[in-house]
Amino acid sequence: MVTGTAVDDEAQPAAADVPPAAVAPAADPHATAPEGRRLVLLAYVVGFALVALSFGLDRTLGVVAGLLNVVFGVYFCRHLAFSVAAARWAENDMLAADVGLDGYTPSVAVFVGCKDEELVVDGMVTALLALDYPVDRLTLVVVDDGSDDSTGARLDGWAAREPRLRVLHRAPGSGGGKSGALNDALGLVDAEVAVVFDADHEPDQASLRRLVRHFRDPVVGAVMGRCVVRNGRDSQMAGTVFVDYLSGYLVNEYGRQALFELPAYGGANCAVRMTTLRRLGGWNPHSVTEDTDLTLRVLLAGERVRYDLSAVDFEEAVVSAQRFWKQRYRWARGHQKCFRDHWRPLMRSPHLSGVEKVETTLFLLVYHVPLLSGIGLLLTVLRAFGIGDLPAVGVLPLSMLLFIGPLAELSVGLLVGRVERRAAWRLLGFLPAFALSIWVTTRAYLDGMLGRPYTWVKTTRSGATSTVRTVPPPAAPAASGTGA
Repeated sequence: MVTGTAVDDEAQPAAADVPPAAVAPAADPHATAPEGRRLVLLAYVVGFALVALSFGLDRTLGVVAGLLNVVFGVYFCRHLAFSVAAARWAENDMLAADVGLDGYTPSVAVFVGCKDEELVVDGMVTALLALDYPVDRLTLVVVDDGSDDSTGARLDGWAAREPRLRVLHRAPGSGGGKSGALNDALGLVDAEVAVVFDADHEPDQASLRRLVRHFRDPVVGAVMGRCVVRNGRDSQMAGTVFVDYLSGYLVNEYGRQALFELPAYGGANCAVRMTTLRRLGGWNPHSVTEDTDLTLRVLLAGERVRYDLSAVDFEEAVVSAQRFWKQRYRWARGHQKCFRDHWRPLMRSPHLSGVEKVETTLFLLVYHVPLLSGIGLLLTVLRAFGIGDLPAVGVLPLSMLLFIGPLAELSVGLLVGRVERRAAWRLLGFLPAFALSIWVTTRAYLDGMLGRPYTWVKTTRSGATSTVRTVPPPAAPAASGTGA
């Protein structure tokens, strides 16, 4: 059940005036039986054993190492190309960030899902209310997804004072995670563009104008902005994530846009054309990475995603290894599922060229690469003991390029981001973080292939200092008006 906290009932459109949201099917159309995935794992083991018995363990391990070297070499070239593109053009593009901001203002619905977000919700609402966009073209919808803390009451307090803000309350256990919350909100608004932020995000005032300007092009189905970590000094882990985001948004996403025009639609600070979203059935509640899933569905529908590095918002990074594990496990589990779900339709798609299919496949396999690097490290140890040491494989240790490629992206991210000098030492934090990523992705892969159940899990917040002035919300009224 969904209830809406309405400050002005007359301002809400009648049900007949709002196109119903096309909800995702009750059953996952891509779901495959766990038995089938387990058989695949068994086939890997049996196949390796048979080949080793037939050709010898050394030769088999050598061939595996050689294949891994090829994979690592391909990803190295990709990382290097993205780094060169960002170093050459990213700053110039940021200087041209104000082009086309006026004169195009499609109707926009901003969606935010909140579950137990009392530590960050006030900063988020303050930032939403400060957005520079015509009031009559903007709808702000925040969904309280069955919170157990004061999130719902705080949102009601804001809504009582701000008629621009609409609050929807989902009953506890409604299901679907973030996708379920967004889909419920989708059914109650009518707009040309949907923009999503997370509860810990505080967008720059001009972010909406920067995102929506790309929808002038009818082929654009979604747009991604740049996320910046605002609490990089809170802990060593937060500092590592800060540098990681510089690499991811200033280099990796920029490189995919500059070289292939194939950036990903992210989970927050992103926009999607409403007609596209409804035609695709909304956000997928069966995916714990609904952003990657939607990226593929937009591309397979013949539309494109754009990336705008000037559309900035600020978010909170995880501050501990435990939170990093939970967050990256969800990302890995969801990303790997997206590869299993979409690689066949991707290969058959008439809307993508051969090069674009290769790049999209490399993107989908990103959360498999740490798993492969773990295998590569194991083979390196075995070679040190003379096992699998084939001279043809050992001539050029391309496996080292797997580390040099991401390091190049991280370094260029620091340069383009113009961070303070001492931030360069944060690069050292990636050695333990990379080791943790190997374990996280391996565990996620095995759990996914074995069919172990997993549902969407929110990231725990720490309430980092806001980048905008946070105004305490008014006390919630004793009885707020709600409607089904």
